[in-house]
Amino acid sequence: MIYQIRFSKKAVKDVKKLTPKLQIKLKQILRTRIATNPYSGKPLLGSLKGYYSVRLSYQDRIVYSIHDSELVVMIIRAKTHYGE
Repeated sequence: MIYQIRFSKKAVKDVKKLTPKLQIKLKQILRTRIATNPYSGKPLLGSLKGYYSVRLSYQDRIVYSIHDSELVVMIIRAKTHYGE
């Protein structure tokens, strides 16, 4: 079962700020991992409970939520939260 990927406005801005190499890596992770098995990400805790995370680089992470009823994964962030 393949999930559709959607981006929040903030995630779109994050993707534009990524280097071309990280943008390619992001596409690969979205296609091969998140779209096919979204629960493979790390479940987050605290104020982000209900969201999942996959590491994009040492600093950057993809944060997303899963909507099973619609087969949609909503990408919330695609960059670091460190130093912001």
